[in-house]
Amino acid sequence: MSASTPDGRIGVVVMAYGTPATPDDVEPYYTHIRRGRPPTPDQLANLQIRYDALGGTSTLAARTADQVATIAAALDRLQPGRFTTALGQKHAFPFIEDGVATLAETGVRSIIGVVLAPHYSGFSVGEYQSRVAAAAAEAGLPSAAIERWHDLAEYRAFLAAAVRDGLVGLPPRTEVVFTAHSLPERVLDGDPYPNELRASAEAAAALVGVRERGIIDGPRSLDDARWSIAWQSAGATPEPWRGPDILEVIRERAANREVAGILVCPQGFVSDHLEVAYDLDIEAARVAADAGIAFARTRVLNDDAVVLDALAARIAAVAPMVPAR
Repeated sequence: MSASTPDGRIGVVVMAYGTPATPDDVEPYYTHIRRGRPPTPDQLANLQIRYDALGGTSTLAARTADQVATIAAALDRLQPGRFTTALGQKHAFPFIEDGVATLAETGVRSIIGVVLAPHYSGFSVGEYQSRVAAAAAEAGLPSAAIERWHDLAEYRAFLAAAVRDGLVGLPPRTEVVFTAHSLPERVLDGDPYPNELRASAEAAAALVGVRERGIIDGPRSLDDARWSIAWQSAGATPEPWRGPDILEVIRERAANREVAGILVCPQGFVSDHLEVAYDLDIEAARVAADAGIAFARTRVLNDDAVVLDALAARIAAVAPMVPAR
């Protein structure tokens, strides 16, 4: 069977977190995140303030659309006519189930799910993949999952280049802090998420030539820059979340006069959205300014063609392993 015939088509659900499309969508969006429990007035006001600081909503919807289009175009270059791509989101329309339904209606014979998050956690990526598998099974379609892609050489090279560029203009003794979204401690026992984050940070730092904080041997380079890992954007719940939080790190380094600057590389995020554009660009930058320490953050992936082309190649490599209906 030719890969370009309709009977050979494979559906690809590119999954993302989702974001409010308009300011009026913030409350239903927040309610969906809370599994149907409406937020309190204070909780809603706090989230709305954050979106208002970005102009009412974030750029995540547009960034995600660009990423889906870039992946779709790359797949079509690799195997013309073989793949049909759709967006599926966790907390906003089109939902993951909508993406699968759309693909099923086009007559695809199987489904591959990929999440726009490089590192695997059962709490996050695992939930996305469970939903796409269940929706595919309901439609009578076999499915497969791309569970992680933090190990792509192109992704790690992107992080390294972003760090190298981000250090320009910062003072000597700047610390590079790789961050990702914090998760509750209860879900991280035995979960690969922290180890995968460390692996990509180590690889990027090695490419740049900076050494880990606390390591005293090895060559000094880039004006004695060093690196560490921190967490950010923890949920507002009473249970413990993984730390240290990036805001704590900034305050501690400034108070101890350990470093002259902080460069945050938000390796766990692939778009300029709330956790980057507000939590780092506004909140963390304000904390650093108040503490009297230089601060910057690296660019994030967005629709970088080199990395997304490599991700498309990984999707295409999985395709022969997925049985057709």
